[in-house]
Amino acid sequence: MSTEVRYEPQQVEAKWQRRWAENRTFELADAGDRETFYMLEMFPYPSGKLHMGHVRNYSIGDVLARFKRACGFDVLHPTGWDAFGLPAEQAAIKHGAHPADWTQENIAYMRNQLKQLGFSYDWSREVATCTPEYYRWEQLMFLRMLQAGLAYKKTALVNWSPTSGVLANEQVVDGCDWRTGEPVVQKEMQQWYLRITDYAQQLLDDLDSLPGWPHAVKAQQTAWIGRSTGAQIQFEIEGADSIDGVDGRIEVFTTRPDTLYGCTFLSLAPEHPWTRRLAVGTEQEAAVAAFVDEMGLTEKAARMDDATEKRGVFTGRYAINPVNGRRVPIWTANFVLADYGTGAVMAVPAHDQRDFEFATQYGIDKVVVIQPADEVLDVAAMAEAYTGTGTMVASGQHDGTDNEAGKAAVIAELEELAAGSATVNFRLRDWGISRQRYWGCPVPVIYCESCGMVPVPEEDLPVVLPADVDMDPDGPGSPLDYHASFVNTTCPTCAAPAKRETDTFDTFMESSWYFIRFCSAQFGGGMVDPAQARRLLPVNQYIGGIEHAVMHLLYARFYTKVLADLGVLPNDLREPFTNLLCQGMVTHETYKIDGEWVYPEEAKAAQAQGGAVEVGRIEKMSKSKKNTVDPQALIDQFGADTCRLFALFAAPPEKDLEWTTSGVEGSYRFLKRIWRVVTRRVEDCRVAEAATATDGPAGDLRRKTHDTIDRVTRDIGERLQLNTAIAAIMELNNAISAFDSEGGQPRELTGQDQAAVAEAIAVMLQLLSPFAPHAANELNALRGHEGLLEDQPWPVADPELLKADTITLAVQVKGKKRGVIEVAADADQATVEAAALAEPNVARHIGDAPPRRVIYVPGRLVNVIPG
Repeated sequence: MSTEVRYEPQQVEAKWQRRWAENRTFELADAGDRETFYMLEMFPYPSGKLHMGHVRNYSIGDVLARFKRACGFDVLHPTGWDAFGLPAEQAAIKHGAHPADWTQENIAYMRNQLKQLGFSYDWSREVATCTPEYYRWEQLMFLRMLQAGLAYKKTALVNWSPTSGVLANEQVVDGCDWRTGEPVVQKEMQQWYLRITDYAQQLLDDLDSLPGWPHAVKAQQTAWIGRSTGAQIQFEIEGADSIDGVDGRIEVFTTRPDTLYGCTFLSLAPEHPWTRRLAVGTEQEAAVAAFVDEMGLTEKAARMDDATEKRGVFTGRYAINPVNGRRVPIWTANFVLADYGTGAVMAVPAHDQRDFEFATQYGIDKVVVIQPADEVLDVAAMAEAYTGTGTMVASGQHDGTDNEAGKAAVIAELEELAAGSATVNFRLRDWGISRQRYWGCPVPVIYCESCGMVPVPEEDLPVVLPADVDMDPDGPGSPLDYHASFVNTTCPTCAAPAKRETDTFDTFMESSWYFIRFCSAQFGGGMVDPAQARRLLPVNQYIGGIEHAVMHLLYARFYTKVLADLGVLPNDLREPFTNLLCQGMVTHETYKIDGEWVYPEEAKAAQAQGGAVEVGRIEKMSKSKKNTVDPQALIDQFGADTCRLFALFAAPPEKDLEWTTSGVEGSYRFLKRIWRVVTRRVEDCRVAEAATATDGPAGDLRRKTHDTIDRVTRDIGERLQLNTAIAAIMELNNAISAFDSEGGQPRELTGQDQAAVAEAIAVMLQLLSPFAPHAANELNALRGHEGLLEDQPWPVADPELLKADTITLAVQVKGKKRGVIEVAADADQATVEAAALAEPNVARHIGDAPPRRVIYVPGRLVNVIPG
């Protein structure tokens, strides 16, 4: 026995963090003969300080990285900074600082916090996306995509947020800016795009190759890609020759070509480039212009809501239905969006509810062209559209045809008429990557009056973002627009004066390939060293929020496929992340004082003084509602190991975690219990003989020890259920404490008792080390073992000790549990049945008559069916 040593987490943690740094413990060599494991969490934006969501995400990843390392893998576990973006630019304007200075100060602070938490990062691979050393390769890949036809610029309607500027479709959630919540409107601008639509089918098909991804993420991507089969149909526009800027045909996509004969009008999106032009010179010109202006200021989500009134305006023009020659009016309607399909929809009021309501409101004809089998539809009596199957009527040569077969028949007719064809449509639109702001990667393009658009030569990369900018220029647009020495350059082709592109890239351009750069962060010959890409990619386990399902995760998949096709990555590397875990949110109660949100500590102080505090719902921690907890305060008070343990123990990784003071304090008490158990037995650990007992109390403790190895190994390595792994370690600690105590005091241990305790403590510390690495290493040193636990192999359970002598079985009578029996693990069925029938409570429920049947499920239960 030994005198207990006081647990001082801050001193212990600083000591072991220094040791890891001095030994470069977590740096991965560029070569090795062991199997690799790439563990990655979504890297942070340097906002200023870590929040509890960071702590939870990174703690989960760190456990798995440490576990895999101990299991013999060469582990790559890097981190860096998603450092470009609008928040830095806004902060610079607000505080009079430069975005680069603001960003670097935040990185320094947050880097220190990550090191304080003891995460096993390979800091030699740290990258910040705002450095030219990083984004030069992004610019190079953009030029390669431009050369391959995957990047292009066009004038188009874009999503415009007052704060964020241009947003990609994926960054608009329910009609609002995904970051600020502000309503998004449509605005026509010139923008750069990447042809993600060229990869739509691949992105969809390859989801089947990702069994390690959550179903919810794959479902969201499937819906967002939005594959549908149908027909592309051209409607001739009457008098098209006299309309400026309008081709002769309006093209629509429909999944219901079988209803084409019932089309009685066309609907164009207000944002469709032809909507205003069609109305020019007609009596409807003013009304159409006013409607288009109004819709430009209306949120998409509101327009698409089923409860929103269906509104529209006739453009004054007509088109011709190609199969029956019907003259159909062309309307513009609020429920049609320019970024879905062609931005034009054929309307069949009798067989589409939305069209039915619109036609009813505006007095447009309805024509029944599908009759159900059990009734005859009368359009005058219809209260709603009929959308089911049936037989085609009023459909020319197709009358009497089943409507499902009629789809192909109508498409064949369209092809004969050269007015349409079978096609596949995707909801996915090309990725808009232009941003009109300063703090981003410059687009490497030059504009020359003689040569037009000219890519910056590869040898002139990187195009460096200038540091000396006015962050609040007079006038609209980016600060780069007013930076003469940046904008003014010479044409690389003809040497004439030229202008640089002043747009910068969407920050998702940086986060779409950062995991690739980590493989060879210092490599100077390209995005990645090909040898390291082959060795380390794809990422084995990725952890991050499900909120990125159709943004970062979709873009990263697209980027990986493009880089493979362009020869940067191995051609067979088509997916970036083999397994994906979307961790749950960290939640907390919300509080208000006098109607204003307040922080938890403010609410606590007010309550202590008898003040009135309104306690609200438990919600995701957010700055806006002030229900956040600063992890730095937890580190300072309880230590990093406690902070990590709480984040891992309070809930399974994929579930939401509710922050509670009692939960944090409970994790701290657990560490102190382990500390107390180990420090009072350090001398026993140093002199103990090898543990060999298989029976008696020492044998029981050894069985518990090896059962814990088995449970923790499976919980981390197979199930990723870290809360139950911690629970198993707690049980082992309790078993050690109970074994070596008499009346609450330590007893003298000798022989196999001493050996069993020493083995249990050694195992417990190793199992604890991925969760609380500082305390585990300190206790391991106190018990006389030199070196790092990180260099020790993961313990292996003895299969002989996992064999139970007895098993416990539930006994049911007619499916209801009536008792429990304990039998030998190798007992035969007759013995088990006899024990079950003899159990007193079971006997009472089956009576005196022999049972009609006894069902034995080996190892689980016995079910008795009375006679």
